[in-house]
Amino acid sequence: MKASPSMLPPCPLCGRAMVPGPSLNEHHMVPKSHRGRDTVTMHRICHSKIHSVFSERELATYYHTIERLLERDEIRKFVGWVRKKDPEYFDRNRKPSHRR
Repeated sequence: MKASPSMLPPCPLCGRAMVPGPSLNEHHMVPKSHRGRDTVTMHRICHSKIHSVFSERELATYYHTIERLLERDEIRKFVGWVRKKDPEYFDRNRKPSHRR
């Protein structure tokens, strides 16, 4: 039986409904490279945005909760923008030049 969107909790980052399928990803709150095991399901675009803003070290040492991710102005602006999109919307997030 296919799960309906109402059966899934909302995305922990943006709060939009989650639809089972390719629009979702698992995010390690502490990266696997830093021995993280716990994951949360979120939109692929939200997951991509997190990794376009933060290094794995930053995620491991400080930004390992949703509350802390939302402290960053760039993430809050993204959430304000993406909340207006369809739950299955996806677009690439480019890495800022200072992180390349």
